[in-house]
Amino acid sequence: MQQTAALAIFESLSSAVRLDIYRLLVKRGTEGMVAGEIATELQLPPANLSFHFKALVQSGLLTVEQEGRFQRYRAHMPLMLDLIDYLVKECCDGHPEQCAGLCDVPVGASPADQA
Repeated sequence: MQQTAALAIFESLSSAVRLDIYRLLVKRGTEGMVAGEIATELQLPPANLSFHFKALVQSGLLTVEQEGRFQRYRAHMPLMLDLIDYLVKECCDGHPEQCAGLCDVPVGASPADQA
C-alpha cells in the first residue's frame, strides 16, 4: 500500500458518521446492508448518507452492488487488512516476531504491566 492510499482511507474515516457506517458494515460481514437499513440502524436521515457513502466507496473501504432499486453496501475487508499490514509492517524494526505479544496487551496498558 502506498502512503497516499493510506491517507485517503484515514481521510474517509475522519467523519464520525462514516466511521459508524464502516463499523456497522464490518459487523454485518459479507451480507452487507442496503442504504435504508443503514440509515435506520444508525438513526440518520437517508438523504444525508449519499455523501458519506460516496467518500467510503471512493476510498475503496466500501463496495456497492445494485439490487433492483436498492444499493447494497459491504465493507471491503481486504483493503482494511492491507492498511493494517501497512501500519505494522515495520513493527520492531522489521522483526515482527519480537512484537508477537503486543496484540494481547489491553489498550492503555504497557507490555511491562503484563509481566
